[in-house]
Amino acid sequence: MSFINPKNKTTRFFVFASALYLGWYLLYEWVVKPHTLIDEKLISLIIANASFVLNLLGFSVYQSVEDRNMQLIGIDGSHPIWIGSPCNALTLFMFFALFIIAFPGSMKRKLWFIPFGVIIIHVTNVLRVVALITINFYAPQYIEFNHTYTFTILVYGIIFLLWMWWVNSSLSPIMSPENKKSM
Repeated sequence: MSFINPKNKTTRFFVFASALYLGWYLLYEWVVKPHTLIDEKLISLIIANASFVLNLLGFSVYQSVEDRNMQLIGIDGSHPIWIGSPCNALTLFMFFALFIIAFPGSMKRKLWFIPFGVIIIHVTNVLRVVALITINFYAPQYIEFNHTYTFTILVYGIIFLLWMWWVNSSLSPIMSPENKKSM
């Protein structure tokens, strides 16, 4: 079984990526979450961006802060939706970034691709929140299904596409016809 072999590149990638993710998880739970305002700032950014988009679409929006890790936003005349730390995409940013860090590729390319991907994930998350707010306004009976399934699949699908873009662009120089001839 070559997959279990520690010299196998795939094994090394999964071990390295898992170690990075475990390290991030512990750092988040023990330091970032209890001792910083990163979650609150990300939630506020999502609320501000979603409010901006909804205002552009002609909606009047209201907001309130319940506590530092939960803020509410809604269209006037409807119940609000809450945006909490699990919704701020910080974990998704790190999940994406750690995969890119663990996967082979030049550091120079990683330094532009990670912020690019984080911005794409953030914009997707803001549009997800805008969509959930409008669904809650027009058809609140569909909010739970769309929150749980539709937008989860959409956001993870976009992250997967970004990863595939990275993998394909990272492997294409390795698998180019010139390099295959020298193998």
